[in-house]
Amino acid sequence: MASPISNSSSTLYSLFFFGLLLSFSFAGRARANPNYRDALAKSILFFEGQRSGRIPANQRITWRSNSGLYDGELAHVDLTGGYYDAGDNVKFNLPMAFTTTMLSWGALEYGARMGSELGNTRAAIRWATDYLLKCATATPGKLYVGVGDPHADHKCWERPEDMDTVRTVYSVSAGNPGSDVAGETAAALAAASLVFRRVDRKYSRVLLATAKKVMEFALEHRGSYSDSLSSAVCPFYCSYSGYKDELVWGAAWLLRATNDVKYFNLLKSLGGDDVTDIFSWDNKFAGAHVLLGRLMFKLPESNLQYVTSITFLLTTYSKYMSAAKHTFNCGNLVVTPASLKNLAKIQVDYILGVNPLKMSYMVGYGKNFPKRIHHRGSSLPSKATHPQAIACDGGFQPFFYSYNPNPNILIGAVVGGPNQSDGFPDDRTDYSHSEPATYINAALVGPLAFFSGKH
Repeated sequence: MASPISNSSSTLYSLFFFGLLLSFSFAGRARANPNYRDALAKSILFFEGQRSGRIPANQRITWRSNSGLYDGELAHVDLTGGYYDAGDNVKFNLPMAFTTTMLSWGALEYGARMGSELGNTRAAIRWATDYLLKCATATPGKLYVGVGDPHADHKCWERPEDMDTVRTVYSVSAGNPGSDVAGETAAALAAASLVFRRVDRKYSRVLLATAKKVMEFALEHRGSYSDSLSSAVCPFYCSYSGYKDELVWGAAWLLRATNDVKYFNLLKSLGGDDVTDIFSWDNKFAGAHVLLGRLMFKLPESNLQYVTSITFLLTTYSKYMSAAKHTFNCGNLVVTPASLKNLAKIQVDYILGVNPLKMSYMVGYGKNFPKRIHHRGSSLPSKATHPQAIACDGGFQPFFYSYNPNPNILIGAVVGGPNQSDGFPDDRTDYSHSEPATYINAALVGPLAFFSGKH
């Protein structure tokens, strides 16, 4: 494996250039200082609206209630809990595990800047890891990777509380491997083990021990879960990048969590010289390079998901650069930590309303934000106001196709974002721009904490 710091610089060269392109359309406009602390609180609150399972008494998004209480029953295991990934009622573990890893990374890097929101961030992480632990330990030799038939679910427009679609259980095993989803699960559990190391040592040890076992499973039975599960995960969360990036990502997190030389040797054996200007739930190479760069040793749809992920890398790598007094060249420009921070701020500010439409793409933040998001629970009346069940196709009329604003505000949800012309129709039928997702928010938590700490 090449030097992580050189890989990181090469990756950040691509990200810096990509970030500059994102910024050109809004160059020269007045700078603003949004209320980052308010946005941070809302971005974390959003995860309560995505909860599956039995809702706790301290739930703050009160229009949500219990759902998916029999998840796992078809496989005779308990798979309750976890998160719905976006505006649907399916639990896909690949993006959920990535969400967990990013929330954990944010807490590790910026926890000191989160103030009272650090506890809420830990709660959001634990809601996911409790579920992921069940998936990893319920049946020896199996890793459960999702609940709910996506094809059946996507034909319906009903509240999670009313689900009457089949809750099919999906898993990978020696005969049907899934190194990508297993590698990401290992990364999530390892990263979370660091978050809880000082506050709940017993839980942290369980997380790390499970992460190691899941990583062994990923390495021993190599293959993509897209091949094993086919239409159950494709085209929804197909592993287009393959599984090598998740193995590198998982090994990088286990190295950080254990400092065990075997994970260092594993990284060398895996390579990892692939350079990319994309960082997302599917492709982790850029994130792995930046994470390894911390050590400083030598060895079109849903546009905002890429913006938030890249912004996290920009702020985090600027922090590492400051510690190492490191700079790099981008053409004729000398890129400094301040350069990356400034670029990251432009992206965050854009999301929060410093854009041509003067619209915040975070629901509930500012005066002008999306009102008709593509989200079942938000767009349908709550059980409190409409106790009667809404059947599979009962939500399309008069709710889905209505031009009225959603009755329930999913505070903190960051939607897919504007089109290539900076336009946003605010139309719930336009899911590619109006649908929120956990992995969009998870990557934004860190940068919001970074900038809120400046005040």
